Amino acid sequence: MAESPYNCPCCGYRTLIERGANETCDRCLWTDDGQDNEDADVVRGGPNHELSLTKARQNFARLGVIAQRYLDPVKPPTAPQE
Repeated sequence: MAESPYNCPCCGYRTLIERGANETCDRCLWTDDGQDNEDADVVRGGPNHELSLTKARQNFARLGVIAQRYLDPVKPPTAPQE
């Protein structure tokens, strides 16, 4: 498999085929909407919801993904309601 040509702006790994194309990094789960260092502190909403690139980078350094919610993507079942 060929190496992807572009680094993810969040984790820095080469995981992107194209920059700014709303491609999701398979390493950290950041969706590359074109945000970069110049506006890293801005919360754009969109595919990354409430995260700025700066906060996503901090979370990746601490958790290995951009947000806690991606650590446990499936919630355990609850008891049926009667």
